[in-house]
Formats: sequence, structure tokens, C-alpha cells
Amino acid sequence: MSAFLLSAAVIFVAELGDKSQLMAMTFATRFKMLHVLAGITIATAVVHLGSVAIGAAIGDNLPRDAISVTAGVAFLFFAAWTLRGDSLSDEEAAVARTTRRTAIIAVTIAFFLAELGDKTMLATITLATQHGWFGTWLGSTVGMVAADALAIVVGAALGKRLPERVITCGAAAAFVVFGVLLIVEGVR
Repeated sequence: MSAFLLSAAVIFVAELGDKSQLMAMTFATRFKMLHVLAGITIATAVVHLGSVAIGAAIGDNLPRDAISVTAGVAFLFFAAWTLRGDSLSDEEAAVARTTRRTAIIAVTIAFFLAELGDKTMLATITLATQHGWFGTWLGSTVGMVAADALAIVVGAALGKRLPERVITCGAAAAFVVFGVLLIVEGVR
């Protein structure tokens, strides 16, 4: 229980103001809140399970620089994709709005990539070197999902008030900023 409580608190605080929260806000302007939360939960559970496995097995030996550069390049790709956009027929648009799977998959993949080498992943690894893996995994997952749930609520409220072009440009700009930051972090 102590590993759960400590991990939940540490990861919740570490996530505040993190790029993942901004991503959660951005996704919540485009997709239903429940779908965004489901994608975040899936990605977080998988990444943090891997993190506690690494932490329990080998401590802090993680090639963070290569992961950071790879994630940064992926984010630049996501920015270009966001700006390019896709053209949908009216029928396809109606299907996209009602299809849960598409939103959940997009959010899961983006969050999975964003969390690789992120401070919350490294914090989870560190916690797992000193505490039980299950409590650390469950606590870190709950802490991150709770912090991102706050961002989802804010993002959903903004999405109802902003034009779609502003949201698209903002999302692309966020991906570019995060991509460049990750690349710089990995190269230095």
C-alpha cells in the first residue's frame, strides 16, 4: 500500500504541467472525454508496467537519449500530419465522430510515444528500484491518469469555444515544440 500511495502522489505531481497533460487537453478538444481517458489509461498502464519491470530488473540503465530523439521525430511527424489534415466525406466524418476505436487508438499511440523516456517513466523506474513493482505500477498509473483527467476536463471545455482551425494549429504547434524539445534533450 505504501508503494501505491507514494507512486500515485509522486507521479501525479510530476505530471502537472507536463507535455502529456497538454496532449490530453488537445485530444479532449477533438474526441470524447471518455475515449481520451481510455487511451491515456491503456498507454500509461503499458508504459508504467514496462517501467516497473525495468526498475525491478536493472534499475536506471535506460538509453534515454535514443528514446528521446525517436519520440521527438515522431512528434514532428504528428505535427505535419495534423497540419496536413485529412479530407473526409460527410459520411466518413459521421462515422469518425461515432467510432470509439479510432480515437482510443490515436490517443494510446500518441501517449505511449510521449511517455517513453519521459520524467514520469523515469520516476516510475526509480520508484520500482526501491518499492514493490505492483504497488508502484498501480500507483503510478492512477496518479498519471488522475492528473491527465484534469487536463481532459479543461480541454473539453476549450474545445466547445475555439474554432477548429485554431485547435488544429495549436495541436500542430504543441507537437512541434514537444518534438524539438525531445530531440534537443536526446542530442545533448
